[in-house]
Amino acid sequence: MEQVTITRHGGGKAGEYHAHVEGQTGIGRLTWKARGTARVADHTLVPTAIGGRGVAARLVEALVADARDQGFTIVPQCSYVAAWFERHPAEADLLAPA
Repeated sequence: MEQVTITRHGGGKAGEYHAHVEGQTGIGRLTWKARGTARVADHTLVPTAIGGRGVAARLVEALVADARDQGFTIVPQCSYVAAWFERHPAEADLLAPA
């Protein structure tokens, strides 16, 4: 399986996570905007060329790891992020209160 590297961009009011797949030029992205002490995960985009490799899941996992480390909650506005949380109920404590 190819190496996937996640990088973080932005901060403060908005940012992105980028997934770089070894040997590929396409970049997967998860974008977010700050809302109080939460980050609204609004889009997850993975180009077809790097799809089917778990790239979107790796992006969400990076967001979740940062939420644990930095103490913010997550609003899963993006349908992929919402579905990820449904598949991982043990992480539900990171969801922002409704």
